[in-house]
Amino acid sequence: MNKNLQAIILAAGASTRFNTEKTKLAEPICGQAMILFPTKLLKSFKLLTTVVVGYQKETIQKIIQQHHGDSIQFVVQEKQEGTGHALACTKNLWEKEHILVINGDAPLTTQETIKTLYETHINENAAISFVTACNPDPTSKAYGRVVKKNGGIEIIEAKDFNDDPAEHCCINAGIYLIKKDFLTDYIATLNDKNASKEFYITDLVKIASHNNKHVATVTAPFDTIRGINTLQELWAAEQIKRSDLIKYWMDNGVRFSLAQNVHIDLNVTIGKGSYIGCGIHLLGDTIIGKNCRIQEFSSLENAILGDNVNIHPHCIIKDALIESGSDVGPFAHLRNNVHLGPDTSIGNFVEIKNSTIDKQTKAKHLTYIGDATIGSNVNIGAGTITCNYDGINKHKTIIKDNAFIGSNNTLVAPVVIGENAFTAAGSTITADVPDNALAIARAHQTNKHEYAHKLRPQLDGKTKNTLKNNPEKEFSFVGARIINNDNPSDEI
Repeated sequence: MNKNLQAIILAAGASTRFNTEKTKLAEPICGQAMILFPTKLLKSFKLLTTVVVGYQKETIQKIIQQHHGDSIQFVVQEKQEGTGHALACTKNLWEKEHILVINGDAPLTTQETIKTLYETHINENAAISFVTACNPDPTSKAYGRVVKKNGGIEIIEAKDFNDDPAEHCCINAGIYLIKKDFLTDYIATLNDKNASKEFYITDLVKIASHNNKHVATVTAPFDTIRGINTLQELWAAEQIKRSDLIKYWMDNGVRFSLAQNVHIDLNVTIGKGSYIGCGIHLLGDTIIGKNCRIQEFSSLENAILGDNVNIHPHCIIKDALIESGSDVGPFAHLRNNVHLGPDTSIGNFVEIKNSTIDKQTKAKHLTYIGDATIGSNVNIGAGTITCNYDGINKHKTIIKDNAFIGSNNTLVAPVVIGENAFTAAGSTITADVPDNALAIARAHQTNKHEYAHKLRPQLDGKTKNTLKNNPEKEFSFVGARIINNDNPSDEI
């Protein structure tokens, strides 16, 4: 194909029906910008590709160049005057014998459709060939209708179509294959005598038919050629793509508890025997190993999980590597370059940022670990915080193998906790702790014996006087306080 065929993507439109003031072609579908679906499709055939840009062209060019480098060329349609005008803007770049034209807002187009169109076009020696589909919605105003009358064929755009749609159920998919010689001869004959006052590429079909040039058509399933002009159509297309992805992973041994409530991106991979719960978001380049369990309402983005990893409900995991056998959550937050070794256990309301934790280490409750390196078989007590930021710089906490960090510890970085060391509960650790040492860093407790007997009469007397002096007031007891219900700020 690439010997005699080049491709042009039309991507200059203003996306007015989106009502977002942004180009629709940058909108993601299963984690990938809409414009990248046709560019990647055409690059899979190794076709020389040109993209016609106009509205917010810098945004579209940047997205394409990030993924394709300089292998795709651009033509700017300064004034958007229709698809025919957009095609005419590329005239100086027509090199191959045949020109494939495709809309940039058709993300579900398949390789099979392009192959079939090419084979039909070549075998029938057509001047122009295009893809049609049967639209299940006869009231749709988004697609031109294919009309065959008196041995001729033409495409009538929705704004200009006045016939019965039931008699002309075929719609135009917006995918064309045209001989370069035909284009060169007739592109200048297009006119803007229509409801939109634009130059339509579809008029080339009528021109070919009227000049006894052969016009060929191929039919594709409607869901594979859907164009996207509104946010509702974007939603529908993403549902179709996501359903295809989930079906694929089901066929490869992945169990989904409620598949219709799972968001999964294109580049996600999942190992056999894994379970994906309700409300899960699997985003970016996430990789899930075999026999993992991702429980309800968790979000994983660019996360890598080994085999037999268990993610409990309501976890947020981004840019993290979790090795085999580890257990995370519920309500855990891992972000910004986290590496958990094998068989680690990260529990309720634990946040970890930019840290490495070695095998069999546990942080089970209410803990923040930031910019830390923690060894193996370490116990992190409930309420532990690494104080990694001094307002200017981030500092590192190092906890070596087999250390035991007591509950409610504050570790003020930079600090090193040695091997087999202990820190006492309630400690604020500001200096390094040697190997095998016990660090205690907390204020001494003072108990004043029998002092409660002095306080109790004062409290009781104040309560009695308040009630006596305010007989009309209603009071309620809240813990050890008495609150005036008429004036909650009046508290004893």
